[in-house]
Amino acid sequence: MRIRNKTQLAETLETCRPALLDNPNILKALLAIQSARGYVPTNAIPQIAQVLGVTEAQVAGVLSYYSDLRTQPPGRHLIRVCMGESCMANYGARVFRAIQEYVRMTVGDPTQAKRFTVEQMSCAGNCALSPTVMIDADLYGRVTPSGVPSLLEPYR
Repeated sequence: MRIRNKTQLAETLETCRPALLDNPNILKALLAIQSARGYVPTNAIPQIAQVLGVTEAQVAGVLSYYSDLRTQPPGRHLIRVCMGESCMANYGARVFRAIQEYVRMTVGDPTQAKRFTVEQMSCAGNCALSPTVMIDADLYGRVTPSGVPSLLEPYR
């Protein structure tokens, strides 16, 4: 489901309205919006704060703290490269650079064609098969820089 206008944003926020305004869950609301829209638009912060009964600074603080929350529309495919200790020890940084070169972009910015968004993740929990790359919900282990083109080709 994609949120297309302010009415849909309001409807999504209503599902997150706390039963008691003493206990708003800002993170839950932001995750619901991102799930529905793909990202959390920064221009929606005042509306989110009003519905939850919190300040705009509190909403902006949670939004900026959690790296999984995006404030820009993502590309069609989200590529997340593990930067945990095991992946880094097994040349995960080289895999990351190879992916960036292949899609010709920098971290967090969607490519020109909005095809890919590349992000770093702290740990994929796949240490035995490091380095690890997640593309959308698909998990790939033992990824090598030379294997990046064949890994990404099906997602083009």
